Amino acid sequence: MIENKEKMVSVYAEANPNPESMKFVMNVQLLPDGQSVDYPNLESALESPLAQELFNFDYVSRVFIASNFVTVTKSANLEWVKLIPELRTFLKSYVEAGGPIFNEGFSAAKPEATAGNGETSAEDADIAKKITDLLDNYVRPAVEQDGGNITFKSYNDGIVTVHLQGSCSGCPSATVTLKAGIENLLKRMVPEVKEVVADGVTI
Repeated sequence: MIENKEKMVSVYAEANPNPESMKFVMNVQLLPDGQSVDYPNLESALESPLAQELFNFDYVSRVFIASNFVTVTKSANLEWVKLIPELRTFLKSYVEAGGPIFNEGFSAAKPEATAGNGETSAEDADIAKKITDLLDNYVRPAVEQDGGNITFKSYNDGIVTVHLQGSCSGCPSATVTLKAGIENLLKRMVPEVKEVVADGVTI
């Protein structure tokens, strides 16, 4: 199992643009930099004992784990001011006690991105590589600051499909971020891009 050795753990809560999510930042490494996992429900969290424990709180609806933070999304109509102390205490105690973050053999390797449907031309593959580099270097760091993540899924005929995770999922400002920010950046840097859409996320 991937565990943290016993140490003093500090946890602080950080708000983000999604009012239903809260980012809990720690002074320990939960995953290697650049890796993250998103659990939209308890059933999807079988590989993470930490996430399963968080879902035991009846107001937790989503758990996102990245390098040194956990983003929790709440479902109940409750105020964060009442929930933060409980979640901070739990996370601090769990990690300090060396509780397992993930099961043995777990890997957060990114899924293979695709360019187009079927056979990929050299030109499309080159465009997909440019898009991936831009997302990794310019977009993902900002999105992680807000407690989420963005991954490149595919490029096909000018349409870039991305996947939003963590606090970005269901965030009221996600549409603005996607269109005004990410789409404009990619169109400016990669002229072949016509549109950016989010896959599997209600925004």
